Amino acid sequence: MKRKTTGNGNRKPETAPATSEGSHEGFPIVGIGASAGGLAAFEAFFAGMPAKTEPGMAFVLVQHLAPDHKSILTELIRRYTRMQVFEVEDGMVVRPNCTYIIPPGHDMAFLNGSLQLLPPSEPRGLRMPIDFFFRSLAQDQRERAIGIVLSGTGSDGTFGARAIKGEGGMVMVQKPESTEFDGMPRSAIATGLVDYELPPAEMAAQLIAYATHAFGKLPRLPDTSLPKTENALKKIFVLLRAQTGHDFSLYKPSTIHRRIERRMAVHQIGSVDEYVKYLQQNRPEVEALFRDLLIGVTNFFRDPDAFKVLEEEIIPKLFEDKPVGGVIRVWSAGCSTGEEAYSIAILLQERIEQLKQSYTVQLFATDIDDRAIAVARTGLYPASIAADMTPERLARFFTAEADGGAYRVHKSIRDLLVFSEQDVIKDPPFSKLDLISCRNLLIYLGAELQKRLIPLFHYALNPGGRLFLGTSEGVGEFSELFSMVDRKAKLFQRKEETVAGQRRALGKFLQAKTEMEPLPPKVASKKEAPKKPPLREVTEELLLQEIAPAGALVNSRGDILYLHGRSGMYLEPAQGEAGVNNILKMAREGLLPALTVALHKAASTHEVVRRQGLNVKTNGHFTLVNLTIRPVTERLTEVPLYLVILEEMPPPDPELVPPPASAGGTPTDAMAQIAALQQELRAKEEYLQSTHEELESSSEELKSANEELKSANEEMQSVNEELQSTNEELETSKEELQSINEELATVNAELQLKVVDLSRANNDMNNLLAGTGIGTVFVDHQLRILRFTPAAGEITNLILSDIGRPLSHIVSNLLGYDRLVADVQAVLKTLVAVEREVQTREGKWFTMRILPYRTLDNVIEGAVISFFDITEMVLTREALHAAHEQLRLAVVVHDASDAITVQDLEGRIIAWNPGAVRLYGWSEAEALRMNVRDRIPPELREAALATLVQLSRAEVLESYDTQRLTKDGKKISVSMISTALINEAGQIYGIATTERAMP
Repeated sequence: MKRKTTGNGNRKPETAPATSEGSHEGFPIVGIGASAGGLAAFEAFFAGMPAKTEPGMAFVLVQHLAPDHKSILTELIRRYTRMQVFEVEDGMVVRPNCTYIIPPGHDMAFLNGSLQLLPPSEPRGLRMPIDFFFRSLAQDQRERAIGIVLSGTGSDGTFGARAIKGEGGMVMVQKPESTEFDGMPRSAIATGLVDYELPPAEMAAQLIAYATHAFGKLPRLPDTSLPKTENALKKIFVLLRAQTGHDFSLYKPSTIHRRIERRMAVHQIGSVDEYVKYLQQNRPEVEALFRDLLIGVTNFFRDPDAFKVLEEEIIPKLFEDKPVGGVIRVWSAGCSTGEEAYSIAILLQERIEQLKQSYTVQLFATDIDDRAIAVARTGLYPASIAADMTPERLARFFTAEADGGAYRVHKSIRDLLVFSEQDVIKDPPFSKLDLISCRNLLIYLGAELQKRLIPLFHYALNPGGRLFLGTSEGVGEFSELFSMVDRKAKLFQRKEETVAGQRRALGKFLQAKTEMEPLPPKVASKKEAPKKPPLREVTEELLLQEIAPAGALVNSRGDILYLHGRSGMYLEPAQGEAGVNNILKMAREGLLPALTVALHKAASTHEVVRRQGLNVKTNGHFTLVNLTIRPVTERLTEVPLYLVILEEMPPPDPELVPPPASAGGTPTDAMAQIAALQQELRAKEEYLQSTHEELESSSEELKSANEELKSANEEMQSVNEELQSTNEELETSKEELQSINEELATVNAELQLKVVDLSRANNDMNNLLAGTGIGTVFVDHQLRILRFTPAAGEITNLILSDIGRPLSHIVSNLLGYDRLVADVQAVLKTLVAVEREVQTREGKWFTMRILPYRTLDNVIEGAVISFFDITEMVLTREALHAAHEQLRLAVVVHDASDAITVQDLEGRIIAWNPGAVRLYGWSEAEALRMNVRDRIPPELREAALATLVQLSRAEVLESYDTQRLTKDGKKISVSMISTALINEAGQIYGIATTERAMP
């Protein structure tokens, strides 16, 4: 499979090695990259493939896979397509109508029709396998390379898409709205190089339509020498210039044709005439063609060997001729998105750090593409740039973004550069430069443009300045302007050539500027209706025409400002280009010497100068002419002007003419001839002296003008740089304003979220306070009610209309407590909390607590009165008090030495203390199962019944003696006191006895 040459014609065709059986030539290769969310996109993409026809192309899928986990992507893709699906093995030959899947833990490249597997440089680090494959695909397949970017995070695939577009291929991207993760598609779209944005299900149909039109019967432009095709191309150039302001007519034809053919294939347009009509009807397509023509494939430290020479040999020499604190001026022309410009800035910064001295670096980076300049100004690049430089430089001069998907150029490097939109062909160049880098721009330009740019670079460089070109570029026929420094790296040095060479270079530059910038058309003035002149003016004009001699109004240099009368006898136009008419150049033979001397004398003395009898050659014979030069009064003009009057001498009176001299002559005649010759000689000497003075004056004027031109040139350069800097600052300000706008939008969103949170918190607090039943009242320093809970309203008789009223105006619902206002004032004064127990008229008890109201900043803004319901606690407390009293009695009973018992009205024993155990022998448990009759001897039971009757009448019996039985059946004599037990209702519920054994 042969590789096609690029438009610049500098790469030789390469022949691929023979492939195995089944290999094919001439079919497009479609690289598909995806990351997170890619499986669903793959499914939708292959589901859209035609069911009955073959696509006629090969598909290579590159997805971010875990390097240590076996992938089942191949099995899954087989479910979605009827094509053969393979997991790639090293060296596998690519065939059409097949799908190839990258295996885990590998990078993959395309070379001569086969897939090559390589171990990743950082298996566990940040990898860009899609960019890696797309770049190799673009380099190998050129315009037959197709890249598709599907769902995924980060920016992988962006640089690869740029490489494919740079070689004339096609790029398709999943529509962000249809993705699960839109990071990769949006990053590719941001380059402005995407041809189609489609959902995956619609991609297959568009892809096949493009391939059928582009590769089935590739639309080639006819021979451009044909008048019809040449005319169509001129129309395209006119449309481009009208909309973009840039002229591509002198760009390399092969480059232009390839880009136009690709755009025709994108829109399935069969002829160039149809494409011209499409451009006329679709302004966005003109912009798209313009962007295609500007595609620049670039990256950091592109061509590492060339940058190595630049770093080691050229950069150090830039500083050798500069004093400490000096300025290093560099111009990166055609900088695209800024990668190479930043690379040069990094090399300069590293050199400054090595020297440990202070220098000022001014690096101007320009490009015709405003989108590329915007990317360069931002200084934000995909994470795949890590493959283009050392980890040390990446860490030193770049900052990783929070999401890890991009790197931003460090501010110390960004501040060295000034980015500006500039057309290097027609816009003014920078000057006094130490280095110009213009890499891979000249290869896209025609020979005529290259001949214009090389002298321009020579003009812009300082003596000894360096020129850095691309590996396929050179200075051509201008070897007398530049000497070769390194042939392989294409580094050149400005020569100090002869004056003739300088004029030749400058002439070509100025000629190019003149051709690129035609003079503006003259604006036709409105014709005014002629006015009829007064009779006096008509009479004077006729008299002047008949009587007045020929005259001319000139300045001190002889430039004619106004001619009057018939001057053809004395003046004639000079040969050469017509410009400002000068009377000294137009003077006829015999008039020039006297005219020059007289004009010079009149200009220096400001007096009238006359010369009589000048012998002027007119129409083959000589005529005697009188010359008068009269200075014009200064009040009539702003600059010194002079009126030159030329009139023919009247013929002499015949009567006064002396007779002709004899042949021998007389001494008087000889003396007259000598005097005439001496007068003529003096006139010649005056003329020579005047000419010499004019030459000296002209020389001084030229020197002064040259100095002024130099000064004006420096001022213009300074103004140009200031304007460039101002433009950069305005762009930066615009970016800052955009950033501020985004920040304000973020703040606004945050504030809205806070409002929602506060509303929710307020609702939660209201529900919390209402749910707890705690009565709370908020008052300010003036004791005005600010807010209260429903429970507080019931306690203090507050209603909603009481908000804002003083607390003292509220009638309290509390019994026996009238110090509420005083206590609140005391808390606000001392900041010491007050706590009281209060009772409402309904009999409920509350703990009232008064605290200062503190803000988060510890500022006192009032007081908080809280009521905690303690009714149950008070009741419990009283019950505990009663139980405590009973407990005290129980202790007394328990510890008494006498036997104390309690029985109900039926005689059942319900209490039995330890003294009774000791006295009678029954334990408490045994006694509680007994009746009091069991302890009374039979003969005493009636007397005991009488005692019970007395107690039922609540009579208190005095101590009496009786007998009782013990556990072992013995009778013992005891002294007993019996007491009736009466409850709160006044009813007797039992009898308590205190019994003591008698001696």
